[in-house]
Amino acid sequence: MSILKSTISGTPRRNNHAHVVNEIGHAIVNHTFATGEILPKDVELEQRFNVSRTVLREAMKTLSAKGMVFARARVGTRVTDPSEWNFFDKDVLEWHLDSGFDRTFIIHLTDIRLSLEPFAARLAAQRISPNDLDTLQKYCNDMELAPSNEAFALADLNFHQVLLQASGNPFMLSIGNIIEAALANTFQISGPTNNQMHHLKAVAAHRDITRAIANADADAAAAAMHTVILAGRDRVLKAIDQKSIL
Repeated sequence: MSILKSTISGTPRRNNHAHVVNEIGHAIVNHTFATGEILPKDVELEQRFNVSRTVLREAMKTLSAKGMVFARARVGTRVTDPSEWNFFDKDVLEWHLDSGFDRTFIIHLTDIRLSLEPFAARLAAQRISPNDLDTLQKYCNDMELAPSNEAFALADLNFHQVLLQASGNPFMLSIGNIIEAALANTFQISGPTNNQMHHLKAVAAHRDITRAIANADADAAAAAMHTVILAGRDRVLKAIDQKSIL
């Protein structure tokens, strides 16, 4: 997954609308534009980003749909409180992660995973197709053979997406995919491949999930998923703590 740039600049890109949304969204998340602040006037933003009034207004509509800004006539466009943001929006999640790996944010994401994925594993134990089960086993093998944290993170992401699909619940798949994709870049810096013992333990934990699903053991599948999520959380938090010390 690509890492988005968080600096405000006026350099145009191929898609000016996406560029403006991305730059202002980043600036809001990293508090360059603070909660309650009125954004610069349209003329200033048009010049800063070298875009037309139409492009700027469409970008503001997109940010408004994400719950991040609110426009009021004769007042301007105000940055809303984070409680109004759509945290299930993939851009909002990526902007948070790109702005720095915050412990509280990671813990909140873990809370959502714990409320969702163990039950998805339980459903998968009841509903999985032979093809999806084979695919889970393949991604376990990919994790075991992963030569880098990046390769491990990709196999890990694919594993969890297939499991969410195997739950047979489209709501779980939609929500879970967004959360998993947002977390993928954190797993690249906190993966277990630099330590052989941790690497083997992580692979074994995912095989525990797969084995329980293959045996139609819903309780064991949910418990194994719970263990994997907490282990992933702890690796990310450890990476954050080590980074803050350096």
